[in-house]
Amino acid sequence: MYVEENSWITKSGKKYNSILLRESYRDNGKVKKRTIANLSKQSSKGITAIKLALKYKDNLTALGSLKESVELQEGPSIGAAWTLYKVAKALNIEKALGTNFAGKLALWQIIARVIDQGSRLSAVRLAQTHAACEILDFKRGFDENDLYSNLGWLSDNQEKIEKSLFRRRGGNKPEIFLYDVTSSYLEGDMNAFAEFGYNRDGKKGKKQIVIGMLCDEFGDPVSTEVFAGNTQDPKTFYPQVKKVAERFGCKGVTFVGDRGMIKSTQIDNLPEGFHYITAITKPQIQSMRKKKYIQLGLFDEDVCEVVNDDVRYILRRNPCRAAEIQHSRLSKQNNIEIFVKGKNTYLCEHPRAKVSKAIEHVAEKIKRLKIEGWLKVEAKDRTLSLKIDEEALREASALDGCYAIKTNLPQDVADKQAVHDRYKDLALVEKAFRVSKTEHLEVRPVYVRFEKSTRGHVFVVMLAYKITRVLRNAWAEFDLTVEECLKRLSTLCSMEMKVKNEEPCLKIPRPREESQNLLKALNIRLPLALPKRKVNVATRKKLMNRRKKLKNQNVITE
Repeated sequence: MYVEENSWITKSGKKYNSILLRESYRDNGKVKKRTIANLSKQSSKGITAIKLALKYKDNLTALGSLKESVELQEGPSIGAAWTLYKVAKALNIEKALGTNFAGKLALWQIIARVIDQGSRLSAVRLAQTHAACEILDFKRGFDENDLYSNLGWLSDNQEKIEKSLFRRRGGNKPEIFLYDVTSSYLEGDMNAFAEFGYNRDGKKGKKQIVIGMLCDEFGDPVSTEVFAGNTQDPKTFYPQVKKVAERFGCKGVTFVGDRGMIKSTQIDNLPEGFHYITAITKPQIQSMRKKKYIQLGLFDEDVCEVVNDDVRYILRRNPCRAAEIQHSRLSKQNNIEIFVKGKNTYLCEHPRAKVSKAIEHVAEKIKRLKIEGWLKVEAKDRTLSLKIDEEALREASALDGCYAIKTNLPQDVADKQAVHDRYKDLALVEKAFRVSKTEHLEVRPVYVRFEKSTRGHVFVVMLAYKITRVLRNAWAEFDLTVEECLKRLSTLCSMEMKVKNEEPCLKIPRPREESQNLLKALNIRLPLALPKRKVNVATRKKLMNRRKKLKNQNVITE
């Protein structure tokens, strides 16, 4: 690699200069050249530093002879931040956000969320140890208050950003959209969306927010939305239909949602040409059995189709799921048997203890485990025993592992297996929620309170998940998680090099083999050097302390 300088004069007498970072390579025996970067806008001091870095790139110890004119010190981490920046750029996230100050702040929030999850304060601290300013070319510094304000900017521009990303996604518009919701509990109750509702995290006594995620057929998120914590699933569905039809301009698409999402009201309100794939509940299956629309024998490991009133029902029994349910039922029965044994021992050792109270305790536990339909407790003298209603047990286990998928898609558009597989694709949205909530990106704890800030925070997590999907797919061959790969890349630090009387630059060392393999899997190349940015990224507390110190030294006055 080398720096090439060119200059020429046009017919009008104007003089132009170009400074390019280039490299030579061989192609079928012929020596060719290609441009790596355009350095024309860099300062002369920065270009001088880059030339020096290239000169000694293979032997940094040679710089020891230049110790009077060259200073070397450890620079910020470059590996992880540069990798995430390049992936975000490839996904057109940078273009969608824009390259103004607000767009750069938003992009850094997304990168910081993938590297190390936390609050806006932690994102500022992260920018102090990673080369955020050099990679994103910040012209001025920022603190946590700037990032909190930036969440509001993200909320205000979310529709435009999502539309831009959808337009740049490439290929035809998707014909299938996957939609599901989840909830995220809050530690406090001051959030604008905080309400008590159906808590999917099993956290009793906690207010929550509801988050909807709209994905394409491959599980890539295209939009997210935040609702009040007491919002019922079906009420979140119509805004997604409107979004797809109006914001993204799609026609004739199919929505895939679970049995609690797409119900009769939602189906009736679908626009013309729109279709649905959902499932029906166990009570609905039982009702259809009683009406002789379907028979139990139709449920098999191979899918079966029944048509009723122009609605298609795809039936299947999952043997693995059936075995799991059976094992769970036996475990509950064993648990009750152990509990009854303990009660009998207590009654034997305490003659004055009331049998009725023991029966009441056992009955409450049976009800809590939801097996009261076929398991009862009875007493003879002072001994408790369990009675199994075999007929009720057969009826309760008849639909173990059985499910029925419902759709209005014509058979010539999608056969029964295709409908079944598309419904199962909802697992892709569930995976997005797992990664976003617990596995990696950790949408909670929610450190914000205002409506716009909450929307912006969830939107940041969604965009971070888009990047994480790319990393997971590219690094699937390595025996490492995405978090472990990023930690290894984070150890790749730059070297700050300053030539006497010149502006400093960040020299990027050659990565070790493991880091090279991780970068190669993403087809990413590290730059040789980056200009050092002299901007102040600090927490608000640190800035105030510095200002107070300067005041005491009479450097500044009111």
